[in-house]
Amino acid sequence: MDILVLHGPNLNLLGVREPGVYGSETLDDINGRLVALGAELGVEIRHFQSNHEGALIDRIHAAREEGVRGLLINPGGLTHTSVALRDAVAGVGLPAVEVHLSNIYAREEFRHHSYLAPVVLGQICGFGADSYLLALRAILLKLK
Repeated sequence: MDILVLHGPNLNLLGVREPGVYGSETLDDINGRLVALGAELGVEIRHFQSNHEGALIDRIHAAREEGVRGLLINPGGLTHTSVALRDAVAGVGLPAVEVHLSNIYAREEFRHHSYLAPVVLGQICGFGADSYLLALRAILLKLK
C-alpha cells in the first residue's frame, strides 16, 4: 500500500525556520522517520514538497492514477488560503489527513481556519515532527 506525504510551502526550511515553533528536525529527517515507520507497518511512503500551489495540486491529481491509497498533507500557509488545494483533495477522493507541526489553533487568529478540514478525515497538529507519524498511524487505521 502506498501513502503520499505532501509538504507545502516553506517546509523545505524546516530545521532553520523558526525552530522554536517548528522544531529542529529537517524535512529529510521527517521523511526518513516516515519511511522507517512505513517499512515497519508494511507501507510504502512517497513524499513530495513544493512551494508552488499548482505543483502540489498536480501531484495530488497524479496520486490517484498511481494507485496511492491515502494522503498525508501539510499544506503550510496554503491551509488558510487555498480553495484550489481543497478542491484537489476533494476531487481525487482519496482519504487524507491534514498535518501541522504546530498547534494552529494556539497561534495567530488567521491560522485557525483550514480550507482542507471539511474534506479530510481529520487533523493532527501540535506534536512537532511526531504529528506526521501519528497521522500515518491514523490513516492506516481508517484504511484497514
